[in-house]
Amino acid sequence: MRVSSRGEVDPFIVMDVMEAARALEAQGRRIIHMEVGQPGTPAPAGARAAVAAALERDPLGYTVALGLPALRQGIAQLYRRWYGVDLNPDRVIVTAGSSAAFLLAFSAFFDAGDAVGLGLPGYPSYRHILKALSVQAVGIPTGPETRFQPTPDLLPAGLSGLIVASPGNPTGTMLGQAELAALAGACAARGLALISDEIYHGLHYGAPAVSALQVTDNVCVINSFSKYFSMTGWRIGWMVVPEAQIRRIERLAQNMFICPPHASQVAALAALDCTPELEANRAVYAENRRLMLEGLPRAGFARIAPPDGAFYIYADVSDLTSDSRVLAADILNRAGVAVTPGLDFDPARGRTTLRFSYARSTSDIAEGLERLAGFMQRR
Repeated sequence: MRVSSRGEVDPFIVMDVMEAARALEAQGRRIIHMEVGQPGTPAPAGARAAVAAALERDPLGYTVALGLPALRQGIAQLYRRWYGVDLNPDRVIVTAGSSAAFLLAFSAFFDAGDAVGLGLPGYPSYRHILKALSVQAVGIPTGPETRFQPTPDLLPAGLSGLIVASPGNPTGTMLGQAELAALAGACAARGLALISDEIYHGLHYGAPAVSALQVTDNVCVINSFSKYFSMTGWRIGWMVVPEAQIRRIERLAQNMFICPPHASQVAALAALDCTPELEANRAVYAENRRLMLEGLPRAGFARIAPPDGAFYIYADVSDLTSDSRVLAADILNRAGVAVTPGLDFDPARGRTTLRFSYARSTSDIAEGLERLAGFMQRR
């Protein structure tokens, strides 16, 4: 059968690590999961109860393509609570997870052959989705001097757009309001489409994250119920677009997805009112982060990025390996701890980095750190 070169994307390596961990678990081994950015907690109790009630009274069929009006209104109100931003709910588009939002955004704002800038290290699926759409992903190497975030002077010529992420994956570093405003201004001056990935908002350990909507309306903001709201498997997210682009996105959404999952939308609407439970989850992540920042250097992983948010630690392991996939596999097989090779996030420099997730229970994190320390002592 004839195939398209657009399907020749690299694997999402963390998913391969998950499968290797699953295979070991099937053999009876207990694996500590520090590889995947997935909360160890379920969807909030109120969200689960809302879906259970809806299943008894509603067929939960198609919704309108842009999502339940009540959910769009609820998300708009979230921007008022979190950022003080008055947002027209018409600009909110509910999606089947942030992944669908990226597909819609990239399809709406970029043509085949366009070049889109993104910071490295960064979320690998940006690159892979862009390639599948015949759009060129242009990596912008960043480092500790810019806290692993792009700056206007780093943007190369010839771009059609820029993707920023704050808090970033895999580093957890955040852009301040001045830094975001500078990037938004540079994009506006050069006529670039700006896409701001904000799916880790709510997960901060000092000052809250700044939304790009606080500095410009000329932006596509993408967010999700997966991380702060602890709803990864529900596949529900959203995007906020300029008013002039609503119908453009709607046409794409109608044809690509028909609508987001109805049951997940019901859960998401209820989750917006579950702040005490969600903040309790964040307190667990904060404790896990404290343990990681203390325990990883003691174990021998001392060169780490300063994580402001999300639930990741990105470590330079160039003193330990020149092949992070081999090291990650060794840690999994010998210590029973699943971690992600940096190659997922930076195809060149990622050979000497690892990402550790601290999204699971505190007891798991403590045990994982003990295992990592033992592995390093025996290495």
